[in-house]
Amino acid sequence: MELEQIKNSILEIRGNKVILDFELAKMYQTETKRLKESVRRNIRRFPSDFMFELTSEEWENLRSQFATSSWGGQRYSPFAFTEQGVAMLSSILNSEIAIDVNIAIMRAFVMMRQFALTYKELSEKLIELEKQHNQKFDDIEQVLNYLIQKDNQKTQQTTRKQVGYKK
Repeated sequence: MELEQIKNSILEIRGNKVILDFELAKMYQTETKRLKESVRRNIRRFPSDFMFELTSEEWENLRSQFATSSWGGQRYSPFAFTEQGVAMLSSILNSEIAIDVNIAIMRAFVMMRQFALTYKELSEKLIELEKQHNQKFDDIEQVLNYLIQKDNQKTQQTTRKQVGYKK
């Protein structure tokens, strides 16, 4: 299972990073119907912060983004599984594929969390540089060019031949 494929399946709904049931079913190589059956048989393992069903409005909004046809497809709103919900799925799905997929999904969630932290740190440093140099930067490349230019200027001034009075 490729991390990129998993990352593309992770959506943000109701402020949570989630994967929809039909995406998980594809990854687990099973039918969405079977996945939902297993979840419903073990519903106590899935409180609302682990899994929730999309409202019809949320589902319609997502379907318009996916550009799916109005015929065929799912008739019911999908379940959205948070990271904890996906971890809980591993306790009810006991196939080798499910184990491997769950490990890959957990790694993808961790990688996305690390990326978000790194992005936040970079953003804070960018704001600090803007204040320090009293200049607004649009992107990281502009910051780097500015700092390199400033460093080159400083180097040129220290290495140039001194002009003026000598003691």
